[in-house]
Amino acid sequence: MIVRPPLYSQEEFARRGKEIYESQVRPQVEEGNHGKIVAIDIETGAFELANDTITASNRLLERNPDAQIWRVRIGHKGVHRFGVGRLL
Repeated sequence: MIVRPPLYSQEEFARRGKEIYESQVRPQVEEGNHGKIVAIDIETGAFELANDTITASNRLLERNPDAQIWRVRIGHKGVHRFGVGRLL
């Protein structure tokens, strides 16, 4: 597998990903998919929905091997959670 370098700065990558998710993808996927992953090509707006990042990303890469992929977990601020949970 060839790994292609990002075409955008981290800031531009995040800006584009968030903008596409909020304006185009979220209205289509939010209902009934809480916790699932959306992989979005920030250049075309194409996206895939799956239970995990690998599956969503691989499906998108099958459609477009050059995809610049932004991932988001529906209903969460981050894609992954680190740590053991809430500390008291």
